[in-house]
Amino acid sequence: MTGRTSERYNPRVEEPRWQKAWDEARSFVLEPGDTREPYYVLEMFPYPSGRIHMGHVRNYTMGDVLARYKRAKGFAVLHPMGWDAFGLPAENAAMQNKVHPKAWTYANIATMRDQLKSIGLGIDWTREFATCDVEYYSKQQKLFLDMLREGLVTRRKSKVNWDPVDMTVLANEQVVDGRGWRSGAVVEQRELNQWAFKVSDYAEDLLEALDTLDHWPEKVRTMQRNWIGKSEGLRLLFELDTPKDDCTSIEVFTTRPDTIFGASFIAISADHPLAKALSEQPAIAAFIAETHRQGTATEAIDKAEKLGVFTGLHVKHPVKPGATLPVYVANFVLMDYGTGAIFGCPAHDQRDLDFARRYGLPVIPVVLPEGADAGEFEVEAEAYNGPGRIYHSDFLDGLEIDAAKKKIAEYFGARALDNRPQGTVEVNYRLRDWGVSRQRYWGCPIPVIHCENCGTVPVPDKDLPVVLPEDVTFDRPGNPLDHHPTWKHVACPKCGGAATRETDTMDTFVDSSWYFARFTAPHAETPTIPGVANSLLPVDQYIGGVEHAILHLLYSRFFTRAMKKTGHLNIEEPFKGLFTQGMVVHETYRDASGEWVSPADITISGGDNRTAVHATTGAAIEIGSIEKMSKSKKNVVDPDEIVRTYGADTARWFMLSDSPPERDVQWTEAGIEGSSRFLQRVWKLVGDALDLFGNPAGAPDMSDDETATIRRLVHRTVANVGTEIEGLRFNRAVAQIYELSNGLAKFIAATAANPTPGRIGALHEGIERLIQLVAPMMPHLAEACWAALGKSGMICDAGWPAADPALLVDSDVIIPVQVNGKRRGEITVPKGSPNDLVEREALSIDAVARMLDGKPPKKVVIVPDRIINVVA
Repeated sequence: MTGRTSERYNPRVEEPRWQKAWDEARSFVLEPGDTREPYYVLEMFPYPSGRIHMGHVRNYTMGDVLARYKRAKGFAVLHPMGWDAFGLPAENAAMQNKVHPKAWTYANIATMRDQLKSIGLGIDWTREFATCDVEYYSKQQKLFLDMLREGLVTRRKSKVNWDPVDMTVLANEQVVDGRGWRSGAVVEQRELNQWAFKVSDYAEDLLEALDTLDHWPEKVRTMQRNWIGKSEGLRLLFELDTPKDDCTSIEVFTTRPDTIFGASFIAISADHPLAKALSEQPAIAAFIAETHRQGTATEAIDKAEKLGVFTGLHVKHPVKPGATLPVYVANFVLMDYGTGAIFGCPAHDQRDLDFARRYGLPVIPVVLPEGADAGEFEVEAEAYNGPGRIYHSDFLDGLEIDAAKKKIAEYFGARALDNRPQGTVEVNYRLRDWGVSRQRYWGCPIPVIHCENCGTVPVPDKDLPVVLPEDVTFDRPGNPLDHHPTWKHVACPKCGGAATRETDTMDTFVDSSWYFARFTAPHAETPTIPGVANSLLPVDQYIGGVEHAILHLLYSRFFTRAMKKTGHLNIEEPFKGLFTQGMVVHETYRDASGEWVSPADITISGGDNRTAVHATTGAAIEIGSIEKMSKSKKNVVDPDEIVRTYGADTARWFMLSDSPPERDVQWTEAGIEGSSRFLQRVWKLVGDALDLFGNPAGAPDMSDDETATIRRLVHRTVANVGTEIEGLRFNRAVAQIYELSNGLAKFIAATAANPTPGRIGALHEGIERLIQLVAPMMPHLAEACWAALGKSGMICDAGWPAADPALLVDSDVIIPVQVNGKRRGEITVPKGSPNDLVEREALSIDAVARMLDGKPPKKVVIVPDRIINVVA
């Protein structure tokens, strides 16, 4: 590089060169038998839709920085990549484009693999697989059979969400506002024979173990706790005033038995046996049918208007002699929770209150808030579900809620109805077994056979895999496997008679619930090699979107337990650390007709008063809100175009530097251009240093102020950047590197004026450390700089630099940060840090950012090395 310091760094040349070098050297391949301490980094693998987006770039860059850093720290790093490749989109594409789902999927994988490689990810590509590979799903079939043998799989008739257009079962989460998430069709409820994993067997274990996941975001653990939904309550019998056929009582489950004196109605599910018995009444039959069109998703039920139909029946009030309660069929009561029946206490449950107001039922407060007047307290539009003491409740009066629950449970436990205790304490869970049957072709075949003589027969292990036939057609609605003339017809493994294969395939969530384990031995003849899997798992750092906080993560936790029971694993949890990154967002643009316009098609001018016009027509364009990048709003940026224009390193640096990784990052042209300038600046710094390296170098002279200052900065930055990467605070690591580059630029100028051997020695150290710190983030640039410095080998194989503790002493100060005079946190910065650095660090504190709520501060008052006050 000496003599070429005026040349710009050319990513179009350097990036393919180093990617080729890494491939040839197998730089990121974890070889079998590596005895170093393992470290497993995994990002949630992508669905091969055809193109990667900037969210992928951000997600995979974060994982790559951590993986490269851990390699430099001496770990045996496993950092694999695969494809979540089964699913309905491939079938839709097959119908729309007249192409086989397999061809569509593998073509997309080839495109996306090239795109991901162009980003410079340090991936062990030798472990790559797609979940639609026979080699993968054959092992999934083996897992299914092993779990079936262990009693972890069941088949039963259950109520499902049915999409009448896609003609398949949908999970609750795939029903949006009562419609199929993909087709938009109104979802129906049907009863079908379904295969299900018995997740509910592990409800308590899955709940309790959340307390051990201290490297998970608390919001994710809270979401899982709520989804599992443990509740202790009372099963309580209500005697029918007039028996209906053989039915003499209704059994309810309630978590609030303390409010029994406030009960004003009974509500039963549309699927309750009593509701079915009453369906000879036209009004009740019509209501049940309408409820079934609502879907089974809890969220949809919660949002829906609370409706019911009176059955004509009453029950005797169990604690108010002579009083009765009307019985309704209601749309907000689920048969698969508790008993499918509740008693309504409108004053203290919002759903009950909404229902009572609609049907003119009594609202009787029985819990008095602390300090409220018993004679004046009323419930209006909102139910009261807070703490307090029981009143209007006879022998429960004056008790706090928990004491009242205990006393009423004892009361009903001592009473009998229908020859059993009238009340029984019980624990319930919201978590349900996981129905995995899907009526579609492009999924993992369920390895069972149905025989009229033998019933349901597992496919023998020796007959695996059950391979999807490729000669299928999509010209008829429904599952092509049902229509196939030969595939489903097979001899029964038990009696040899005519039988049929199961034509349902597995929910694609199954594919992603154990892939992390398969990566440990992706080509093994068994689902895992237990010794290898147990040594590499759990995943040390898992990275992905918070939208997967419940189902994918919960199912993966279940699968780990199931695979332990079947002998394939011996670990407790799949993911030790979890990080959920923010989205990539961008401004939106519309033309005069209201049509969305792509950022690539507009030109923006102006400073504070920005205006936009169409790049081709010059027509005025409205600059709209900042939203998640989406094709529908055309506010997307093509990663390929960014790599072609600026290079992968620039895109990586921008994604890491602009905001905390757990928050959304706004893509801006100014931001990416700033990142590009910094890349060129690092290249120039190395070139400027090389121009001085012809001078003799010696041991750094700490009596020289400039040398002492730069060495302290270098070693402090080494220590801090490592700490920030460990904590996944990439933007703060970037800020440290910016500061180091500024310091080195000043030191190069001072050294050029007086190139003493000690200064040259310190410059060697500083430039080398800068490149090592940059390497995980801008790996191609770092390799080019490392080579220019004449270093042997590639920087991806170099160790992480060590910080000299002696140079870290007394170099930092802790400065308290106030917002409007009230302390909100503190920062640690070098003594004498410039105000711009101090302000940047202060404003990055979460508590400060929350107080500002996205707005710039009115003023930042800094007393150097003492205190900072932000005026909001």
